[in-house]
Amino acid sequence: MLPTPSQTVGPFYGYALPFPGGPDIAPTAHPDTLTVHGHVYDGEGQPVPDALLEIWQPAPDGSLTGAPGSIRRDPVTGGYAGRDGVTFTGFGRITTDADGHWVVRTLPPGGVPYLSVCVFARGLLHHLFTRIYLPGEATDSDPLLNSLDPERRATLLAAESGPGVHRFDIRLQGPKETVFLEFR
Repeated sequence: MLPTPSQTVGPFYGYALPFPGGPDIAPTAHPDTLTVHGHVYDGEGQPVPDALLEIWQPAPDGSLTGAPGSIRRDPVTGGYAGRDGVTFTGFGRITTDADGHWVVRTLPPGGVPYLSVCVFARGLLHHLFTRIYLPGEATDSDPLLNSLDPERRATLLAAESGPGVHRFDIRLQGPKETVFLEFR
């Protein structure tokens, strides 16, 4: 009897999940646009070239409505209904490039000091949840951050690298592993 061949678990994120404008949550050329970028690293510190991140956040006014159907195809134009360059969507889907780099353009979230992130990557049987905390007063008083020791807390803080630009790296394992959240 011959052994059964192994099956590939993935990743298959490059097919059907990414869509044009996925990293563009903010309306085009909005004056308050923030750019948040970084890398996804594996447990050995190597970049993950095939990860997929989903970003969820409230609008600057704190509303959670976003742009319904922002990833649904418009049957008339063939474009994406809510990705018109004018509407704030509240949702982004970003793939990492060959160097594990990702970038999203968004607006400051209202009511919370963070962007919610869902990470899909090779080797993960279940996606991971984390947060990107942006610098500011609300971040300093956040209960989740204040419950962590300073070294772990640092893994959730974006570093301002220029006006309106923040860097946030995600480490899936290892000594500087990003804090991941469990929802029940």
